[in-house]
Amino acid sequence: MDYSLQNDPGLIVLVRQGDMAAFTELYNRHWKPLYISARNILRTREAAKDIVQEVFTALWQNKASLDIRHPKAYLQQAVRFQVLKAIRSDKTSADFYHRLAEVSNEMIIENHLLFKELQHVVAELIQSLPEDCRQAFLLSRDQHLSYNQIAERLNVSVKTVEKKMSRSLRYLRTGLGKSAISLYFLMVFTYLLQGF
Repeated sequence: MDYSLQNDPGLIVLVRQGDMAAFTELYNRHWKPLYISARNILRTREAAKDIVQEVFTALWQNKASLDIRHPKAYLQQAVRFQVLKAIRSDKTSADFYHRLAEVSNEMIIENHLLFKELQHVVAELIQSLPEDCRQAFLLSRDQHLSYNQIAERLNVSVKTVEKKMSRSLRYLRTGLGKSAISLYFLMVFTYLLQGF
């Protein structure tokens, strides 16, 4: 069989069946751009190589349960997730937050589907907030009102608004974590909520 003629989803089907040649073709097809992406952010060849290897090793180890419709996007997401883990484990680095912002920006700009899915999940979580918290949150997010303005609008104290906002953000972060979107989305969500 000429594996180079197979599209990515076709290769995934073969990998699921334990076809090492299909796995090798998938690896050869995608390792370089994944490595370059990881290296550009981490600025170290060794860490970037390790991350790409980890992603492909996990893919092979979990081959029997693979359910991947868009292998290229899946691999990019997996590498970015590992990059974020690597950055997160190095929080003491002087440029940690700068690098985290770079990854977040890259994810938002390059992966519109991922960003849309994140928006959808966040919208559902906002809708499930208690009414009073949702009101305060939307006044802050959509109308850009200060806590003082929100307190005035809702006829409550500023302290009450602070509690509602804190409760809302805690609920959204927890809900996002429980939705199995993982640290990858959680990092982007945190980036999107900067300023709240």
